[in-house]
Amino acid sequence: MDGQSRFPRQRTSSGGAFRITGTGQGAPAVTASAAGVARPGVPAPGCALNRRLHLALEAADLVAVGAVRHRLRAALGHWGVPELADTAELLTSELVTNALQHTGRGAVFDAVLTGDQRLRIEVQDGEAGLPGRRRDPDAEYATSGRGLMLVEALADSWGVQLCGDGKVTWFELATAEL
Repeated sequence: MDGQSRFPRQRTSSGGAFRITGTGQGAPAVTASAAGVARPGVPAPGCALNRRLHLALEAADLVAVGAVRHRLRAALGHWGVPELADTAELLTSELVTNALQHTGRGAVFDAVLTGDQRLRIEVQDGEAGLPGRRRDPDAEYATSGRGLMLVEALADSWGVQLCGDGKVTWFELATAEL
């Protein structure tokens, strides 16, 4: 099963809108609209919805992290900001992995490229506890626990917002044009 067929409830739109739905055969069916042609239910090019990627992830599905990275890189290329892909993929991997590994629940991933060319990534999970950084003096030699340090070092801004059914951990990256 490829990573795309893992996301049956996803919404994704970009430039030429496309939708992925499971076919039951393991490979997704892709329908696309021609750029510049408005169809009912499909956002017009230039619309903010054309720069949004939304994925629902199942609990403990760590294999899906690679599929999220792949879909994000493709979307960023399509949105015209491929220079954000390396950093966005790395930080997304950290947030999605933390959500799936430490909460025991699924997660919701959202990526939005705003009109002022800022990329905002949000990962929502069902756990209300705030994420913490490793405070162990031997953490220098640990094989995990550096995710939030990477986010803090590489993101232009980041934070955690508590909500009624868990939390949203987010970061933003600005394009070089700003």
